[in-house]
Amino acid sequence: MAGVRAHIRTRDGWPLQHAVLTVTDMTGLQVLRAQADENGVVRTKDRLPQGACTVIVTAVGYEPSASTALVTASGRADLGTLTLNQQGGSELPEPGPWTIDPAHSRVAATAQHLGISSVHGRFTDLSGRIEVGQRPEKSSVEAVIIASSIDTGNSMRDDHIRSPDFLNVEKYPEITYHATQVSPAGPDRWTVHGQLSMHGVVRDIDLDLSCLGTGPDPWGGIRTAFRATTELRRHDFSMNYNQVVAAGIAAIGTTLKVELDIQAVQGESLPSV
Repeated sequence: MAGVRAHIRTRDGWPLQHAVLTVTDMTGLQVLRAQADENGVVRTKDRLPQGACTVIVTAVGYEPSASTALVTASGRADLGTLTLNQQGGSELPEPGPWTIDPAHSRVAATAQHLGISSVHGRFTDLSGRIEVGQRPEKSSVEAVIIASSIDTGNSMRDDHIRSPDFLNVEKYPEITYHATQVSPAGPDRWTVHGQLSMHGVVRDIDLDLSCLGTGPDPWGGIRTAFRATTELRRHDFSMNYNQVVAAGIAAIGTTLKVELDIQAVQGESLPSV
């Protein structure tokens, strides 16, 4: 079947509705112009001229993207997923204090279960402050998570995670992260160097960070968004409980994949809305 197939996404995976995809041949002649649907999908049926072409994707508020592709003899080009960066998203926001907005932030953790599936959880009570330095490398982060706010969608499992087998929330009610250094890790990525305190143990933990963009909000403030990831080993924080099932498979994996989607408001406090 002829035509173009493409999915257009933001860096954090959301579909870019109504993005515009343009295809030109190698002489610069436009051979196709199409708009993505509400799912960020471009799907056309018109035959394209065979050979190399240039694909340009644009969307309001995002940096244009240009790439080359190959059109097959059938006049088809499968472009896969095309990702756009928000304008200004590759840089840290303006220097100064930024207050984490817990209502629009998420701290999630995923553990392997029985070696065949995953258990997903998130912490619903968090707060913190980000200080963006005049020199980005001097930026700092202070964050506090209430350990008992873990939510995996199953109350019995949540109670077990809160118990002394895991987080022991009565003895260690808070999980804290303190960072005083940020280093560039690529053209649009940063590494946050900090210390995580959990279950009475403090470990050096780095976060792989991207700034997704900065802009005004409906309440007269300025907001910025970050996405960060890391991996933790339960054993590093003295959480050694496990149950072994058939064939020696552990019921719960020892590695946790952690994802943070953080939105912060410029200033020392959140707006009253």
